Amino acid sequence: MARLQEASKGIARRRGGGGACVRRHRRATTSTAAGAMGGYELVRSDDAPAAGPPDLELGGGGCDSTTKAPPPRSQGARQRLVSLDVFRGITVLLMIIVDDAGAFLPALNHSPWDGITIADFVMPFFLFIVGVSLTLAYKRVPDKLEATKKAVLRALKLFCLGLVLQGGFFHGVHSLTFGVDITKIRLMGILQRIAIAYLLAAICEIWLKGDDDVDRGLDLLRRYRCQLIVALLLSTMYTVILHGIYVPDWEYQISGPGSTEKSLSVKCEVRGDTGPACNAVGMLDRTILGIDHLYRRPECSINYPQNGPLPPDAPSWCQAPFDPEGLLSSAMAIVTCLIGLQFGHAIIHFEKHKGRIINWLIPSFSMLALAFSMDFIGIRMNKPLYTISYALATSGAAGLLFAGIYTLVDVYGFRKPTIPMEWMGKHALMIYVLVACNILPMFIHGFYWREPKNNLLKFIGVGA
Repeated sequence: MARLQEASKGIARRRGGGGACVRRHRRATTSTAAGAMGGYELVRSDDAPAAGPPDLELGGGGCDSTTKAPPPRSQGARQRLVSLDVFRGITVLLMIIVDDAGAFLPALNHSPWDGITIADFVMPFFLFIVGVSLTLAYKRVPDKLEATKKAVLRALKLFCLGLVLQGGFFHGVHSLTFGVDITKIRLMGILQRIAIAYLLAAICEIWLKGDDDVDRGLDLLRRYRCQLIVALLLSTMYTVILHGIYVPDWEYQISGPGSTEKSLSVKCEVRGDTGPACNAVGMLDRTILGIDHLYRRPECSINYPQNGPLPPDAPSWCQAPFDPEGLLSSAMAIVTCLIGLQFGHAIIHFEKHKGRIINWLIPSFSMLALAFSMDFIGIRMNKPLYTISYALATSGAAGLLFAGIYTLVDVYGFRKPTIPMEWMGKHALMIYVLVACNILPMFIHGFYWREPKNNLLKFIGVGA
């Protein structure tokens, strides 16, 4: 009788352990994100099957009654890949470096037109990591309509924030003025582009998923073929428009001496031109958004991309507004985000580190090879136009960098050297607003002694 009671107690203990493991898989958890540039929201179903897959973000295994339960961990630790934050933090640091040092080291600054420099990787890296984060955010979606509603609201908030920060409301560090004429507000910008790409990629991740089993890399292509078709259609549509639409002559006005309006004419009458004056991207942005709502900075000033005087032989298009984050070219930004989704799917469906890394390296090298082949035959890498070769090259580089960071941080555990990058990655949106959008420098310049030049920066020896 005593042995029978002991056996019953053992069975109860084993059942209790299994129930706890099931409850851990079924527990609904939500992590609030600081925005599309930092963090992600994990959406899970409360009624997930008891034998459902484990949380693969950690690269861990399953859970059963015979396995010793792992030590309890914080919610944040279970939900985050450290390499995700480190990658985002490195991108933020790179953005700050090229913004501040680009004027002294031209190699760090944006390429004037064709070709890419270090600065030209920043925007695609942000878009890539947004895509990776979205796969973790929408790994399990109990209510697709509710998830879509939240994605729309988040994208709208990010877009409106971009309008305030980059629409012209803040005039500059040294002018210490604010306010913008609504008829001339810049409609597009970095945050606006991220918001558009985030929304479209989120919708694809919520609605366009297959139910095929995934055992190897090719199975990912079948399961997410609808997302890949969307990316292919966007790339084809954009490339056809860029190289196929006829661009006629056009005019624009600038302010001359004495507040007079000066009209300048640009001769085009060409099809498929990818130069700064007669490309289809600029034409459609001028038509759809309006020329008064585009980015205003001379594209051929002597100190480009810094403001500076125009050369004596400046062409007529030089002072025309052109938006490097325009509406049409954002189609390829969406493609970069969709590529990030596919890299995130490897995290979800492959439990072993080796499987994840292989499924990152193969497409990364393939995209780089294809990008350089396109550039060789004449489809040049171009950041302002966001050409398909530029999208493939930067996405391939992002994939290689992410795989390297994942190997060092999440596989081998090199955490201490990357703690500052991890912190910056978790607060990417805040850092971008304060530093990249000049909010913090303007705040510092705003406190001065009697004259604006006598500010805190001058006092500590940084400058006037």
